[in-house]
Amino acid sequence: MKRVVSWFVDNTVAANLLMAVLVLGGIFTLATIRQEEFPNVDLDIIQISVAYLGAAPEETEEAVCIRIEEAIEGTAGIDRMRSLAVEGSCQVIVELAPGTDSHWALSEFESKINAISSFPAETEKPSVSLFVLRHDVLDIAVSGPADERTLKVLGQQMRDEISALPGVSQVDLAYVRPYEISIEVSERVLRRHGITFEELAKAVRNSSLDLPGGSLKTEGGEILLRAKGQAYRADEFESIVVLTQNDGTTVTLGEIAQVLDGFEDEDMGAYFDGQPAVMLKVYRTGEEDILEVAEVVKAYVERVRLRMPEAIELTIWSDESEELRERVGTLWRNAAWGLGFVLGVLALVLRFRVAFWVAAGIPIAMFGALMLFPSMGFTINTLAVMGFLLVLGIVVDDAIIVGERIHARKRAGEPRREAAVGGTLEVAVPVIFGVLTTVVAFCPLLLVPGRMGPFFAVLGGTVIVCLLLSLIEAHLILPSHLGDWLPD
Repeated sequence: MKRVVSWFVDNTVAANLLMAVLVLGGIFTLATIRQEEFPNVDLDIIQISVAYLGAAPEETEEAVCIRIEEAIEGTAGIDRMRSLAVEGSCQVIVELAPGTDSHWALSEFESKINAISSFPAETEKPSVSLFVLRHDVLDIAVSGPADERTLKVLGQQMRDEISALPGVSQVDLAYVRPYEISIEVSERVLRRHGITFEELAKAVRNSSLDLPGGSLKTEGGEILLRAKGQAYRADEFESIVVLTQNDGTTVTLGEIAQVLDGFEDEDMGAYFDGQPAVMLKVYRTGEEDILEVAEVVKAYVERVRLRMPEAIELTIWSDESEELRERVGTLWRNAAWGLGFVLGVLALVLRFRVAFWVAAGIPIAMFGALMLFPSMGFTINTLAVMGFLLVLGIVVDDAIIVGERIHARKRAGEPRREAAVGGTLEVAVPVIFGVLTTVVAFCPLLLVPGRMGPFFAVLGGTVIVCLLLSLIEAHLILPSHLGDWLPD
């Protein structure tokens, strides 16, 4: 220990180089490191959904949920399984045990669920998917005195355009009802024409579809044949022939039924500032930077405002990027105020030069921690900011003790070099063990099990790295500066 401290005191260039590496490395890393609201977490959750339209929750549980549970029960890697049966739908949530390959489990569940042959005929095809955690970036409200269809069309157009922007991958259109074409026919009309409801439904189903017709080989090449009859609009459904009489006359769907081209009958609607609205929700996933995504989307909104119909307003709502900017700004403001207070208080009892280099330990430790963030897999997020704020008043404690000892020995008449080395070694053991006990107190945050572990790991890791770097600064950089700068 003595040889290392003495070498840095005698070689101020090495101490300055170490300080420059920590500070400049942190500054350059800060310009490139990804910024996000919360750390990315692999939840390892598989979601299984099956629609059973018109069925009561009890029926859904007995006919669908229980059969899914029985089919996947015993599959390796299941930690916990929960089922939710509601009217017309069953949802099974499977939480995987730590270390389980989620993609392998996904394929296993898909094969076992697709092999179930006892589902009711009315159920739709099961959906098996790996749950991906998405982080909100911002919402865009599209509002104005327009009908529901107009707002939805505008929202869909904007959704597709935003999804095509560089760096943006996840955009949802929220608070809109799905399109639906409903066919209403009275029993009296069906009886008059001598057809049943099942026959009517079969005629519509068999007429509204696209069918491949094989291929035709010619001298010029092979021609693929396809019959296109899928109906998408109300007028196309109305022209479907549902009955052919013996004399060759036909009865179309529009002659015996009312075809409504609208939306599903759901109690859903959104208003923004008293006007009907739809909401575009922009998300961040994977390695995307929340600030970059927000900047690109905001620039798009400013451009598209110029071509919006009259009275249609676009409003940025719930901007998470601004909240992150505020938290990071709070960190820098608190760091600046803390640095100023420490410098002022130390200047009252120590020489200003001593106070300056002692206070310099705060930015050196913080920038050094930022430099190490990429190697630890950390990003600038809310948890990291909390860690910096938590450690802000602790990192300078060891520097204060070392600086005061060096200053006291210098005032007692020792030469600069001997005061710097002797003062550092005199308090080295209590300072090191004092910092290490604080580090040990935060180590359990690195060992939190489960899906919340990465959240606490960022908080604890930030504090620990800052404390260890402050220890290096107090024993290698600070003695060199005080030994070189203190007057004889």
